[in-house]
Amino acid sequence: MKIGFLFAGQGSQSVGMGKELYDEYEEARKVYDSVKLDYDVKELCFNGPKEQLDDTAYSQSAILTTSMAIANVVKAKGINPDYVCGLSLGEYSALCFSGVFSINDAANIVRKRGAIMANALPKGTSKMVAVMNFDKDIIKETCEEVKKEGICEIANYNSPAQIVITGEVKAVDKACEILKEKGARRLIPLNVSGAFHSSLLEDASKELNKVLGEYEIKTPEIPVVYNVTGKEYDGDIREILTKQIKSSVYFMQMVEYMIDNGVEAFVEIGPGKVLKGFVRKINKNIPVYSVEDKKSLEEMLGALK
Repeated sequence: MKIGFLFAGQGSQSVGMGKELYDEYEEARKVYDSVKLDYDVKELCFNGPKEQLDDTAYSQSAILTTSMAIANVVKAKGINPDYVCGLSLGEYSALCFSGVFSINDAANIVRKRGAIMANALPKGTSKMVAVMNFDKDIIKETCEEVKKEGICEIANYNSPAQIVITGEVKAVDKACEILKEKGARRLIPLNVSGAFHSSLLEDASKELNKVLGEYEIKTPEIPVVYNVTGKEYDGDIREILTKQIKSSVYFMQMVEYMIDNGVEAFVEIGPGKVLKGFVRKINKNIPVYSVEDKKSLEEMLGALK
């Protein structure tokens, strides 16, 4: 059976994540104990405070560390993926698992990426809104319509039931108004510090490019499906990660690509079950298992082994 690993993105964090696996499995302990950052990642993941854990500057490195701890336990139990991918931040976890970065390097890169993103835009000037159960082409067309108000773009193609728009407050608010007129019923503002995955992050992408230049980037040992392309890519990884921060995330297309290439089951790696929900909306016939603690690990092993 072909398996795809899906690595969690930002927003899935919760205080206590990874603690049970740390206590139970040496493979998880090795990850948490090996990551050296300018703060105690283990303490933040296990005990909070929640306000700090939810801060973009910290949450990205905390989620990546937790995801790698979970992935190493899953691997030790004999479950190995044929493809890996991740949602935004999760792409770094996927690349790390495939051997592109060491765990410590990956944690330090996303610590810096998180700080860059947290400080990229003045507070209150931009926003992101999830548009639920509405046609993606009408959403795209609406973003074009409001151009004179400012930047409004599609940030995430998460599933047929959720498309996220991003950009300057005035333009996004106008787009929401028009979408409601066109029949959109549920629009959910996201609790984020800025318009991620938009062209407003052009300067942030240049800063990130410099950060990526400080680290060794190896060739993936497992096929990676990328956010920016929605499929595999054999070009410069630094270049595609530089683009990713300011470009749309094609998660729905990534999942469809893996299914088209024979993946018969997915394992969501990391805190939360957000990606499991997306996959079920993309293709309800493909089994997907979220692994974040001992119980969910055992359920996944019972199904796949």
